[in-house]
Formats: sequence, structure tokens, C-alpha cells
Amino acid sequence: MSICNQAHRYDVRFESLPEDQGYPGRHRCAGCAYELGYAAGERGDAHFRLDLDALPDSQAGSVRHRDPQAAFQLGFRLGALAAGNA
Repeated sequence: MSICNQAHRYDVRFESLPEDQGYPGRHRCAGCAYELGYAAGERGDAHFRLDLDALPDSQAGSVRHRDPQAAFQLGFRLGALAAGNA
């Protein structure tokens, strides 16, 4: 599995997400999940499904042990609002 090296790993917004130490989301990058959700929300793609296995790993900074499903949902809501799809 690849490791995320993007700057969003240190975005303090993710510190408010619930922690997730369970599988299948364990150590998956919540920042990458958020970005996928945001893009899906902007497109109004309510059928997009997050594939946790496709996300890179990350144990750095603000995304460490954060729930990627919750990050995706947050991104989707904010993306939909930004695009007027909410």
C-alpha cells in the first residue's frame, strides 16, 4: 500500500473527526478520503462509494487514527454546499 505524503496530513480540521482504530479503515488517510468526498459532493455524485482499500496509508499529523468514513462524509457535505448541490 502506498503512503500519503500530501500536506493535508497536517490540516487541523481533521483533529475533530472521530478516531478509528478498527478495520477496514485502520491507518487509511482521512485527508485523502475527505478530498474524494469533497469532489463527489461538488459533482453531486450521491452514488460514489468510498473504497477504503484504495486509500493510501497515513499515520502522520492530524489524520493519524482518524475515521476515513467520517472524513469522506464531511468532505461530501462541504463539497455539495460549495457547489450548491445541498
